[in-house]
Amino acid sequence: MAFVDVKIKDLGTPPARSSKLVTVEIDGIKVKVPEGTSVLRAASIAGIRIPKLCATDTLKAFGSCRLCIVEIEGKKGYPASCTTLVEEGMKVRTHSERLEKLRRGIMELYISDHPLDCLTCPANGNCELQDMAGYVGLREVRYGFDGKNHLKLPKDDSNPYFTFDPSKCIVCYRCVRACDEIQNTIALTVEGRGFASLVKPGPTGRFITSECVSCGACVFACPTSALMEKSVIEHGMPDRSVKTTCAFCGVGCSFNAEVKGDKVVRMVPNKEGGANHGHSCVKGRFAWVYVYSKDRVTKPMLRKSIDEPWREVSWEEAINYVANEFRRIQEKYGKYSIGAITSSRCTNEEVYTIQKLVRAVFGNNNVDTCARVCHSPTGYGLKAAFGTSAGTNNFDSVLFADVIMVIGANPTEGHPVFGALLKRRLREGAKLIVIDPRKIELVKTPHIRADYHLQLKPGTNVAILNAMAHTIVSEGLENREFIEKRCDTEAYKKWREFILRPENSPEAVEKIAGVPAELIRGAARLYATGGRAAIYYGLGVTEHTQGTTAVLALANLAMLTGNVGREGTGVNPLRGQNNVQGSCDMGSFPHEFSGYRHVSDPEVRKLFEDAWGVSIDPEPGLRIPNMWMLALEGKFKGIYIQGEDVLQSDPDVHRVVEALKSMECVVVHDIFMNETAKYAHVFLPGCSFLEKDGTFTNAERRIQLVRQVIPPMCGKQEWEVVMEIAKAMGYNMHYNHASEIMDEIARLTPTFSGVSYEKLERLGSIQWPCNEKAPEGTPIMHKDSFVRGKGMFHITAFVPSPERTTERYPLLLTTGRTLFQYNVGTQTRRTPNVVWYKEDVLEIHPNDAEERGIKDGDYVKLESRKGWVILKAKISDRVAPGVVYTTFHFPEIRINVVTTDYSDWATNCPEYKVTAVQVTPVYQKPELVGVYTEKEFAGAEV
Repeated sequence: MAFVDVKIKDLGTPPARSSKLVTVEIDGIKVKVPEGTSVLRAASIAGIRIPKLCATDTLKAFGSCRLCIVEIEGKKGYPASCTTLVEEGMKVRTHSERLEKLRRGIMELYISDHPLDCLTCPANGNCELQDMAGYVGLREVRYGFDGKNHLKLPKDDSNPYFTFDPSKCIVCYRCVRACDEIQNTIALTVEGRGFASLVKPGPTGRFITSECVSCGACVFACPTSALMEKSVIEHGMPDRSVKTTCAFCGVGCSFNAEVKGDKVVRMVPNKEGGANHGHSCVKGRFAWVYVYSKDRVTKPMLRKSIDEPWREVSWEEAINYVANEFRRIQEKYGKYSIGAITSSRCTNEEVYTIQKLVRAVFGNNNVDTCARVCHSPTGYGLKAAFGTSAGTNNFDSVLFADVIMVIGANPTEGHPVFGALLKRRLREGAKLIVIDPRKIELVKTPHIRADYHLQLKPGTNVAILNAMAHTIVSEGLENREFIEKRCDTEAYKKWREFILRPENSPEAVEKIAGVPAELIRGAARLYATGGRAAIYYGLGVTEHTQGTTAVLALANLAMLTGNVGREGTGVNPLRGQNNVQGSCDMGSFPHEFSGYRHVSDPEVRKLFEDAWGVSIDPEPGLRIPNMWMLALEGKFKGIYIQGEDVLQSDPDVHRVVEALKSMECVVVHDIFMNETAKYAHVFLPGCSFLEKDGTFTNAERRIQLVRQVIPPMCGKQEWEVVMEIAKAMGYNMHYNHASEIMDEIARLTPTFSGVSYEKLERLGSIQWPCNEKAPEGTPIMHKDSFVRGKGMFHITAFVPSPERTTERYPLLLTTGRTLFQYNVGTQTRRTPNVVWYKEDVLEIHPNDAEERGIKDGDYVKLESRKGWVILKAKISDRVAPGVVYTTFHFPEIRINVVTTDYSDWATNCPEYKVTAVQVTPVYQKPELVGVYTEKEFAGAEV
């Protein structure tokens, strides 16, 4: 563990971007800094401390506290050093008798309206106000506390994670500015003037009922204990810190886990984090408390039948049982009768050892990843078009975009830290195109409005993207130079002929997608001519029968307009889970080794055979749907499921249940007893991200270290368990530390060849490819040429989903996420985040609700051809008439009961975004879930 001091160095103001250097003299010390640097920051760089309160290097200079005043030769008065920029030859004096007297006077005024309870204050020892009072030499307060003051203002405890004590607020505006400049929500304001000035969250004055999204930026910015984590109030100030990486979404925020004794007290976002730059969201900042949930299972458990109760056993017994059962099953049913599913929540090293267990020990390629049900079309599509199964640009690139197209993604809820960055760029003037069946937050807020919202019918992404491309080509807006130079021109000619067909015109697509042709044309023109244009997309693109086709259509658009290979451009998937990119990189697919190399390639196979000392099957293994199918046929009998609740995340839950029940050894390796574990024979307790070493790779290909903060509660890291199972099955897999696994990955994977823990420690993070050509990584790919050589245009004919509305099922259901819950809710349901979102609800348009006699909050039956669920209705015009929407965070609802088993033509990614349904009111809350059997459903179609 690498411990660091919990106090974070603050240079006072943000860095200047200029490459021109200016030399200034501060207290006789000459220092060179970029032009545009503040005097405060220049002094800090020179090692000279100037007292400050309202200034911090994460926010623009504000100049309100006046504590950072200095003397500058040739200038009158005492300018604030935070708002004064350096000039060539400038001479600054930071300390004099006069300056010290003025600063003491300022501090005296602050302290005269501040409770003097330092010894019992939770910020004692880590309070900037306390530090500054000591630093300026304040020894007395002459004004007393008898006059008018704010000392008895009531505290706001409404937020479950932090408190607001206005009696300790110095109205420095840091919280208000953080909400404005970093989070871009603007939930906080300062009400009143002069002495009456008070920080206020929303009209009610309470955080819980305000627009606050609990990202914690205000708490991080507060220089006193006015805004303070409840965990610190309860446990006291932490005494050490360990840098690690968040385990929620694909943004991959870097945090300092602050610890007291062996208990994590709080998570503080790392200012040096390449993906988050010191920002966070409610999940990463606060919802990590699931780690200490009473529901954690920390002992291995066994049962020979799923009808028997669980029995706690030793690790030795559990591992031997798993090994013996897998060997027994293979001897009885053949070597292809077992397999494994890897998890995008686990580290690269854990995923790598699982796929190695399958290939080197099981002797087959029956390994698949939970990315099968989310972003597998991304890997397939981007590799086919550009040559690499990954997004093209880093997150910071969005700050250079002139036009931003968001399709099938909801960044402010699904990827909140990137969403905040995106909102910042939009507020700076970038144009926005949103393509989504639902009015996501970005469509319209008090501060942002999309230039185009193409509110298409679910399942028509490809038609819309084709129509945009049709407009660009037919109006001569394509980038011919880029196409000639960078793309396969023969493929382009064929594609051009296809895209100009009448069926791809906006007028034809209007009838399919329900979007006016002029809106499609306007969006296409803006994307093609508005400057640097970047595409960001999510599961609303991939989870369709044409998920791969849509990814190819996005790549076509980017190549057509030359929007690839530069800052502010690109095709960028927003990955759902923390390590979707990494789990795919590590060889989790049944047809690919790490680095996306096919198992049938004899040269690649020999590389792994030599390294692992075994023969490797040249035939691709089973995908997850094929595992279920063969299980139902009695041919697939054992499975190892790593950190994944397939019963909540896979489509057609009835089929999954029956498949699991048909197996003879189901092993679940997780931190909680999840829904899938109800059908397991072995439960192996896992580690949370705070209990292990390893790496995650985020959506921008950024590899970051995950460091063990506290000991594993179950006693073993997960890669150690896999290693011991391999040994028990007769294969000598051995590593002493997770870093040795990464060393092996680097030896066998060209895109990771320059990666090591030592380099990650030194650089902070690395974006692959990292090799001899790019020893420190590659933030932006395809700069001068595509990885595959010439960019490849693909024909993307629109094929409607086989799931159709009928008189019996007239509405289309689409699904998504909320800010406060994560994926199937395994972690976040066990946190105070349920205060904001405690159940899945069904959004239904007012017209559809009125037609059915449904009122807001009524229980309704959501019924499809597959089954039905009961949930509450929320009447909302966020969805269009004919469309309903819900989330999938709660097992009580289990929304995948109603979704179909249609899937993407190339990757089998299920079509979660298009299900024909009917909604009817129910007047009593009955059983929540019902599944139709084929017999029950026979003849039900109208």
